[in-house]
Amino acid sequence: MRYTQAGLPRWRGFNLLGMYTTGHEGYFPEEDFQLIAELGFDFVRLPLSYRTWTVDGDLDRIEPVYQVNEKALESIDACVRAGEKYGLHINLNLHRAPGYCINPGEKEPFNLWKDGEAVKAFAWHWELFAKRYRDIPSSRLSFDLVNEPLGLDVITREEHKRAISAAVKAIRAISPNRLVIADGMGGGNIPCPELADLNIAQSCRAYQPMTLTHHKAEWWTPSKNFTETPHWPDMMSENGLWNRQRLIDHYAEWAKMSQELGIGVHCGEGGAYWYTPHDVVVAWMRDVMDVLQGYNIGYALWNFRGQFGILDSGRKDCAYEEWRGHLLDRQLYEILKAH
Repeated sequence: MRYTQAGLPRWRGFNLLGMYTTGHEGYFPEEDFQLIAELGFDFVRLPLSYRTWTVDGDLDRIEPVYQVNEKALESIDACVRAGEKYGLHINLNLHRAPGYCINPGEKEPFNLWKDGEAVKAFAWHWELFAKRYRDIPSSRLSFDLVNEPLGLDVITREEHKRAISAAVKAIRAISPNRLVIADGMGGGNIPCPELADLNIAQSCRAYQPMTLTHHKAEWWTPSKNFTETPHWPDMMSENGLWNRQRLIDHYAEWAKMSQELGIGVHCGEGGAYWYTPHDVVVAWMRDVMDVLQGYNIGYALWNFRGQFGILDSGRKDCAYEEWRGHLLDRQLYEILKAH
């Protein structure tokens, strides 16, 4: 069977983390865009925290959520310009949205999935971006609404769709042709066919099995319960045994949704943390990329530089190549580039 993606390009690239959490306000070196293009990729996803462009305030109150620091938004403007300059599609994502972030540690005044005021604020921020970039075509810029919504054990599909629908409506009122993407539920692992009537694409993840990809990850609590050194294939995780066939079956659900409902699919994040043995990362990544390519699903590695990336990752067991003043993981790069 030939798999298509309902008009969605098979973009390949990286996440850049300059504003994904507070403390990372606007650090996007233009060099990163240049190097990504030079390496032959065409996509940059920007996970963003709305708190990096709103005025600090008492988050027991809702008012600060609407108080925008215009200077901070100029960093995003620069990324959009860099995308045009280097031929990279830019994808804006709310990693922290009003009322929700998958990462713990920062307080919110409301709950995106339960509170109408949070849904209103969520749509308001996307309307802000829709107005700001109304003249930028979807070929250059897309919106990924909220990073990794919760699973069905915490929120319902109806609660999820309520928030997504509000944002889509706000965007389309300003920019009717904007390409909009919604992450799957369950941390990006569960397809959402119920969103088909919204005419948007969806984003999956490449982090399974997490006992391999998040080995010793300080923020992932279950890592403390899995002390086995990662290996591939046949790696056990919280949700069972993983191997190439399990990957094929996992992404088949996304491909089925795309084929039957015309929903484009892209893999917005994937990768393995620097504590996972490099030879295991390489073997796992080759299978993941083979499977995604087989289903015609593009990808964005988390991240470019850093502990999941191909540049300056700090792995102790990797034979790096000096390249453009950086340390390049040539082996991992060649796998990505070949797919």
